[in-house]
Amino acid sequence: MTKAKYSASMVKIPFWFLEFKKMMQLLYSGKNLTEIRDLNREENIFSASSDMRATQVFNNMSSRVKALDPKFVELFQQSDISNQKLIALIAVMESNSLFFDFMYEVFREKLIIGINEITDNDINAFFRNKQTQDERVAQWTDQTFDRLRASFKTYLSEAGVLENTMGRQKILRPLLDQSLEQMLKQCGMGVTLNILTGVR
Repeated sequence: MTKAKYSASMVKIPFWFLEFKKMMQLLYSGKNLTEIRDLNREENIFSASSDMRATQVFNNMSSRVKALDPKFVELFQQSDISNQKLIALIAVMESNSLFFDFMYEVFREKLIIGINEITDNDINAFFRNKQTQDERVAQWTDQTFDRLRASFKTYLSEAGVLENTMGRQKILRPLLDQSLEQMLKQCGMGVTLNILTGVR
């Protein structure tokens, strides 16, 4: 499969857990994406501030759920809030290659070596590495990198795997339910499982 191009879209897209949860609930109820799109247009189901924002929310939630096997819809309903947030995080990882690589190259490595903190220098080093590897990333501005760094930390914080403690970004090791671990294995997402469990 061809790897998706790196994108800085996360600078303007929140984690949107409640919106993701709403989407998963609607899918579980039997609605398909076309029906949810139409419902969103008619009823503003995500409580967006404008029609444009409502469309943006739907498009992003659609991309995230399509990045997951349909079996995740039922698992999501059966999971506790912490594992629901992990599934939402996984959906972001699977739909955004830059964030996936960050999770693999930085977050996973921290878990492996037992360092429970992610610093701005860690994230900046990741970005510098990508600048040397990708011409498109090399053209991004310092402001873009600043906003991406903030977005990465916010996503991890809202997913429950990063905590700001006295100015330090402390990693909270993810506690995956056994059913989520099994689902990742069944769906051929072993690398994603390794990221969240800190396995080489």
